Amino acid sequence: MVWPDEAATAAFATQLAAALTRANLNACIALHGDLGAGKTTFVRHLLRALGVEGRIKSPTYAVVEPYTVAAGEVWHFDFYRFSDPREWEDAGFRDIFASTGLKLCEWPQNAAGVMPTPDLELDIQVDNAEQRQVRISALTARGQELLA
Repeated sequence: MVWPDEAATAAFATQLAAALTRANLNACIALHGDLGAGKTTFVRHLLRALGVEGRIKSPTYAVVEPYTVAAGEVWHFDFYRFSDPREWEDAGFRDIFASTGLKLCEWPQNAAGVMPTPDLELDIQVDNAEQRQVRISALTARGQELLA
């Protein structure tokens, strides 16, 4: 899939938000890509499409930002600075991932070994034309339903 511009990113986010709402926001999405690839931009568009109003902060330093929308709970994780698996337990992430709700995870590779298998993985890469080349993989039955 190609996102030639931010409008295409927003359009995909809106489509995915509709599917997630039908699934009661019960999913985990892992977002891969280099710095500046557009992971946080995609999350912002997705959160807007789910009904989040006001400022949407990147959780780079806080690691997680929670949101409540009409359809349920959403947690936006940024594991860029995550390096200690003990923090997973100390911060209560095991409980969050065991609960219903949408978990959006940037830099999931930094939580490998503690983060459960995501339902969907998006790998976002920037090409020479500044377009986003996006590979989407469904890793669970729920992920397959979301893509259907």
